[in-house]
Amino acid sequence: MQYLVQMKLVAQSRPTTPEEGIAFVEQVIFPSLEMCKKMQEEKKILAGGPISGTIGIAMIVNANSALELDGIIEGLPIWPRTDVSVTPLTTFEDRAKAIRPRLEQRKRRVLAVWTDS
Repeated sequence: MQYLVQMKLVAQSRPTTPEEGIAFVEQVIFPSLEMCKKMQEEKKILAGGPISGTIGIAMIVNANSALELDGIIEGLPIWPRTDVSVTPLTTFEDRAKAIRPRLEQRKRRVLAVWTDS
């Protein structure tokens, strides 16, 4: 299953001194980016990247379960400092399959109204 994952740094996690900023980039940002790059090569992350204009990451993650997804997200060094939003995604094909029966049902109702008139 695919998930849209958005991770944005929370304000209270921002470094407040130049020294903290250096440590943050070296110990959190770079390792998180490297891990994401590796997971992209492994096809666990299908697409995504850093969010422009903010400190955050948006990605499409391929995971077999919510537990696997949690492991991927929580394994990133930036995770404890972020607000995380996860949206399960379906496929275009599956959405069409879900809509088709409802469409047919509506067509039957409309046809029944027309034939009763």
